[in-house]
Amino acid sequence: MTGSSHADPGCVLITVSHAGRAEPADMAAMLRVPPDRLLPLEDRHVDRLTVAAEEAGVPVIRADRPRSWIDLNRREDELDPAMVAGGWPDGPLNATAKMLGGLGLIPRRLAGIGDIWRAPLAADHVRRRIREDYRPFHEAVAATLRAMRDRHGRAVLIDLHSMPAALPQMVVGDLFGRSAPRMLVDRVLACGRDHGLTVARNKPYAGGHIVERHGDPRQGVAAVQVELSRRLYLQPDLSTPDEAGVAAMARLVADLAALAAEDADHAVAAE
Repeated sequence: MTGSSHADPGCVLITVSHAGRAEPADMAAMLRVPPDRLLPLEDRHVDRLTVAAEEAGVPVIRADRPRSWIDLNRREDELDPAMVAGGWPDGPLNATAKMLGGLGLIPRRLAGIGDIWRAPLAADHVRRRIREDYRPFHEAVAATLRAMRDRHGRAVLIDLHSMPAALPQMVVGDLFGRSAPRMLVDRVLACGRDHGLTVARNKPYAGGHIVERHGDPRQGVAAVQVELSRRLYLQPDLSTPDEAGVAAMARLVADLAALAAEDADHAVAAE
């Protein structure tokens, strides 16, 4: 996990959980397929879109590990029991639709590829991934938001992702109103339109575990999941960065952070 810090980071935090590319040394040997086949899991290069916001003083917490290693946008109990040799001994698991579809805490399979891993993982190995990569990320996010709220009376989390769809070009998820006040989400959507994008609220992405876990408007913390189409900042191969597009989307992300900071004191308390 990497992050940026500032003496007074303000009241906005950006997280990037699905763009990590630091594969552990033992990962390739554990996979049934070459690591490059797992590219569909990655929010490729979306981490580059935070540069302008960081230059303006906004802190960013990024995952170093790839999503295929562990998915930080899942609950800790969204673990497919078939992933664990002998079953999971540490309590009941949550059989969500994502987990049943192969995309749980540790992704098990991908459409068109099948199973990702050569064999089920030892329980101790799964615990290590949770202990070393999953929990530190969420602890850092919680601590940063808590410090912001204590200092400024409010905090806003922007959880940044990318999506394969061309339209809409930006989707803002607020868990159907549970993780952020409508006023704040309306302004985020308006900012996207001002940048010339087609936008949508909650469809097809209403938000995942990160905004669910860390967003609580009643306690002064709002959280939105922002999905940007990869066509906006990648070349036609949807893998190589398009520098003009990267720069344009970096300006958008910086503007989203700026307006969230401006409006946080009103929006978080409004509803």
